[in-house]
Amino acid sequence: MPSDIKPEIVDLIADPDASPRALFHPHAANPNIRVEPLAVDFLHTLADALNATLDLNTLMHRVADLVRSIIDYRIFAILLLNDRTHELWMRFQVGHTPEIERMRVKVGHGIVGQTALKRRSFRIEDVTTGPHTDHYISANPSVRSELAVPLIVKNKVIGVLDLESEIVAFFTPEHQRLLELVASRMAVAVENARLYTRVSRQAQTLTVINEISREITSILDPDDLLERIGLSMKRVIDFQMFTILLWNPTTEQLEHRFSTRYGERITRERNVSLGDGIIGTAAAQRIPILSPDVRRDSRYVMANPETRSELAAPLVYKGNVIGVIDLEHTRVNYYNDDHQRTLSTLAAQVAISIANARLYQRIHEEEQRLERDLAMAREVQLRLLPAAPPTPARAEIAARFMAARSIGGDVYDFLDYGPGRVALAVGDVSGKAAPAALYAALVSGILRSLAPQQLSPAKMLAALNDQLQERRLAAQYVTMLMAVWDDNDRTLTLANAGSVQPMYVTTNKESLTDALAVRTLQVEGFPLGLFPNATYEETIIQSVPGDLFVFFSDGIVDALNPQEEMFGEERLATLLQHHPTAHTSAEAAVEAILEAVTLFQSGTDHFDDETVVVLRVT
Repeated sequence: MPSDIKPEIVDLIADPDASPRALFHPHAANPNIRVEPLAVDFLHTLADALNATLDLNTLMHRVADLVRSIIDYRIFAILLLNDRTHELWMRFQVGHTPEIERMRVKVGHGIVGQTALKRRSFRIEDVTTGPHTDHYISANPSVRSELAVPLIVKNKVIGVLDLESEIVAFFTPEHQRLLELVASRMAVAVENARLYTRVSRQAQTLTVINEISREITSILDPDDLLERIGLSMKRVIDFQMFTILLWNPTTEQLEHRFSTRYGERITRERNVSLGDGIIGTAAAQRIPILSPDVRRDSRYVMANPETRSELAAPLVYKGNVIGVIDLEHTRVNYYNDDHQRTLSTLAAQVAISIANARLYQRIHEEEQRLERDLAMAREVQLRLLPAAPPTPARAEIAARFMAARSIGGDVYDFLDYGPGRVALAVGDVSGKAAPAALYAALVSGILRSLAPQQLSPAKMLAALNDQLQERRLAAQYVTMLMAVWDDNDRTLTLANAGSVQPMYVTTNKESLTDALAVRTLQVEGFPLGLFPNATYEETIIQSVPGDLFVFFSDGIVDALNPQEEMFGEERLATLLQHHPTAHTSAEAAVEAILEAVTLFQSGTDHFDDETVVVLRVT
């Protein structure tokens, strides 16, 4: 027995009557190898070491230590096969230089390449002589002998176990047979560890993808979203050049929207047509495209001279391609199938996020346009209101308009009816926002065009209704209270077209303390613009100094507090009757009413305009 093999470890013999306990290596030169009890102990130790971990690094360190315990090597390597490139690379090594460790060996090249190709062990007594010199790769000039054993699982080569020595004929047949036994068990352990690593990495990748999905879904600004996608992508797939292109249906091209190069933001001007280059092909075919070496890919259009591998995935939303996400690297064969699956999974979520961000942007732009329209409508509404109330000799008039959160349709106006006479109109257009403001402008214009005729309230409402019938708009109408104040005899003539009935505050003649009495002036009629040939009734009130006529829109009595209770006409009447200063002037009455309503609302939003016009007889 050779001196470098410990006699208590192994005794390999050919024996056709081997014990049932015997362990065999199917790829050995002589499969009828029986491992004696002490060898069985070693193999049990090997099995325990291999089965005790699923970490590939730990596994390879343990194999190296166990092999050293039976073969006193100086140069040792475990090479694994890359199925995509058909190259062997050192996953673990002892005694090799860093330059050798970085080498990639094609299947069929060198001793280890021949081992993988022929799927059998090679024991070379002298690498400098003999038939194997043609295959030997002289990476280390001191090496004289070599022993290489394939790692085979399910009839598939996954790597090579390689030992080298500086001594000629250092490795013996017994070394070879023993290493084949180790390799047969190690191959299964390596495959299990690689599977575990792959599954763990996939689980980790899915976790990260889920985190990225939640993160990018919450970003609604398109520019911020694209930048965050670029930063997040680095967590799952490394790259050196990154680009997102979005489809422009107008130009029918993919336009660069976000690009980085070695971590720095860059601007790319060149757009991409469908079918143009790897990016255009991915969009045209709606499938991810992996190019291991762009120099050998006829589809590649050079944008970065240093690019060697490229991975592009289309962004598809509701069956339509909305863009492409593209990764580039300077290493050949850098991207693999796992990268492609990961990018495809993430691209689906990216497409949804980009579509959502675009939708939000459109909604935001529409809201801004609507805000501009509402601002214009509010300006139109305010311009319809008179700058200041008239100042009759025997009455004082005060008016106030409180705009709602959204544009309402309240309108009021004062019309000159000649010496000592003034007409008051208080109306409320149906609907809100721009349509209401525009209809109010129409009503106001017609009203002023009729003013020179100095019609009575009832005739004015009838004429206004006829004019609106000629310009009828579906579902649009206006309620209006019309009154004419005559300074000469202190009378107020009233007509109503569906508006809120006004209140009349006067002194209670039956009260010994001059208490105030509040009553609602019962005058009714159809809203304007709904029915043709409508007629309206009039009522005339003879007033005395100190009396108040209070006109108000439904926004006053319909105002809500946090408990959703309405202010109501009863509260308004009570206020006008008992407020200490409300009856002292028209302006004081207006202030008292609006202050009471605001206090009642307690911060609740105003969803309707609030208009108050008060005439106080003097």
